Amino acid sequence: MSWPGQEDVFFSTSLASYLDKKLLVLLRDGRKLLGILRSFDQFANVVLEGAHERVIVGELYCDIVLGLYVIRGENVVLIGELDPEREELPASMTPVSVAEIRRAQKAEKEASDLKGTMRKRMEFLDLD
Repeated sequence: MSWPGQEDVFFSTSLASYLDKKLLVLLRDGRKLLGILRSFDQFANVVLEGAHERVIVGELYCDIVLGLYVIRGENVVLIGELDPEREELPASMTPVSVAEIRRAQKAEKEASDLKGTMRKRMEFLDLD
């Protein structure tokens, strides 16, 4: 029986090439986390160093500092490397405080709820 060498293990795991690089991790609940990949396992559980959550509402955004962060693999939807040479956000985006982004999220949710309520009220028209 032959054991795989270190280079064989390295090439067999797709996350190994991302070690020590800045990543964007999209979670099942829609959150976007950014940080440096420090560790992972066969279940795609990952450890991000210097992690922060990026919250975007319209043209506003906020980075909420999380620090060292462990993410359970079953919650990961997408992992991608960020190019350190490129700007992460368009110039039109405006950074705001955590309190301001929370207010914007609340207003967006209320507007979405109202739209859903109006749609339910108008279902009898059968416009399709």
